[in-house]
Formats: sequence, structure tokens, C-alpha cells
Amino acid sequence: MVEYLYPSSVEQVIGYLEAYDGQARIIAGGTDVMPDIRERRINPRCLVDITRIPGLDRIEVARDFVKVGTAVTFSAIKDSAFLNQHVHALADAARSVGAVAIQNAATWVGNVVQAMPAADGAIIALALEAEAYLADSHGTEWRPVESLFDGPGVSVVDSSRQFVTHIRFQRPGHSWGTAWNRVGRRSALVLPVLNCAVKVCLDPESGRVVHACIALGPVAPRPFRARRAEAFLRGQLPEPEVFAQAARIVQEDADPRSSVMRASRAYRLAIIGPLVSDGLSVAARRARANLLSQI
Repeated sequence: MVEYLYPSSVEQVIGYLEAYDGQARIIAGGTDVMPDIRERRINPRCLVDITRIPGLDRIEVARDFVKVGTAVTFSAIKDSAFLNQHVHALADAARSVGAVAIQNAATWVGNVVQAMPAADGAIIALALEAEAYLADSHGTEWRPVESLFDGPGVSVVDSSRQFVTHIRFQRPGHSWGTAWNRVGRRSALVLPVLNCAVKVCLDPESGRVVHACIALGPVAPRPFRARRAEAFLRGQLPEPEVFAQAARIVQEDADPRSSVMRASRAYRLAIIGPLVSDGLSVAARRARANLLSQI
């Protein structure tokens, strides 16, 4: 019999994890944990349900950061008026996570901790340069989400001893825009053939790109940042030929594999170009619109 506990604070969660000495697991939506238990990939003595801890089901918009609690579901994200208006890519990514029933239960934090190379939540977290707040018996710290992935489905976060309480990212500025693209065999497929999240920041005076983030999956063992293409974009005008060249750089650096269930390597490489260039165009257009709205 697996014991099921409802802590009322983060401190109580850490206490339970320490008391069970690696044999407890955090649970929120359960869309990953419960299949893992049924398939005997994990065999915990205790499940620690964090959904009743006050405040962890909130999306907080502060002066510098947007902070998303560990119990916030993808449905809450896709329904957020602020995110739909200012962080389009995050709201759109939330809409693409499985079917509606999955969105109602699954959380962004849980999706990130699973560390799958094409997890929608992980890809958008990379594009937003998000950080995760880790708590354990030794203390707390903010860590870049990008540093949490140790391999396909392998996270550096030990959910039997550590607790990610929040994800945060920089509050959207007036000069940047985001975009999300996803290709899949059907809309409710849990993992895509390919997905791409983009953030573009423009200089208010010159209109040139001052910063860009491009994240893709699955094109590497971990969620992938296209850093060489990002460096190429800095200082460039946001024009179609520039975005096409950036997309070619991403194609050169990506290393997708063939999957019998989803798509061949050749197909995935072929669609990276239009996926990336379209995402950059949409993100830049939104960034320009944001700049114009401030005039």
C-alpha cells in the first residue's frame, strides 16, 4: 500500500521527503508519476501531493519576473489573460500539451522535471530562459531550467529528495515577442514530431535584433538551444533572408533521429527550416507591434 500525504507547506514537503529517505515521490497532476508506477519504473512507499499548499497554484506577475507555481496546470496557463496577451508562445505551448483532460491535470513544472527532449514545457522554458526554484534539506536555489536536463528522460532533479516550487522568467519587455510552432501526427499526441519556441528582442531605435532565443525538440538528447543561430541573429535586421539563414544554421547543428512511430531524421531536418524561420518572423512581428504600441 502506497501512503498518500497532503502537506500544507514547502517545509513539510521537504520533511516528508527526508523522512522517507528517497522512497517518496512528489505528485501534482500525476500524468507522469502514475504511468511510471503502473509500468513499475518507480516503486515509491509514499506519494507527497503538493496541490493543497497555498500559493503554489498561482501565476504571479511581478515587476521583474513572471513566476508560475508548481501546481499550475497547462489549462491555467492557456487561460491566463496576461500570458495570452504578452507571452503568446507559452500560452500556445500549453494548448498543445496532450488532450484537454491532460491539460487540466498536467503541470508545467512536472513536464519540465520529466526532462524529455521534446517536452513542450521544456522547450518553451528554454526559449524564455526560465529558472527553476529547487528546495531540499540543504536549502533553496534558483537554477536555469536548461541545467536540469541530464539526458533523454533523465533530470538532475531528484523528485524523491528535491522539490521544484516555481518556474520564473523575465517579465516581457516592450521590445520583444515570442512564437511557438509544433508539428505532430495529431493534435493530442503527447510528444511531437518537432517543436520550436522562439523569443526575439529588438532594439527600439534601430529595429535590429539585440537578443534571440531558439529552442527545439527532439533534435538532441536534451531540449536544445540553437546558440550559434542566436549569435548570428544579434545585430541583424529582422528580415526574411536573415531568418532563413538562421534556420539553415539550426539545421546544421540539429541532430534528430529517426522514429518509426513519429518521423524520419530526413523529414525532421527538412521541416526545421520553415519551422524556425516562421517562428522568428512571427516573434519579430509581435516585437515590432509591441514597440509601436508604446509610441
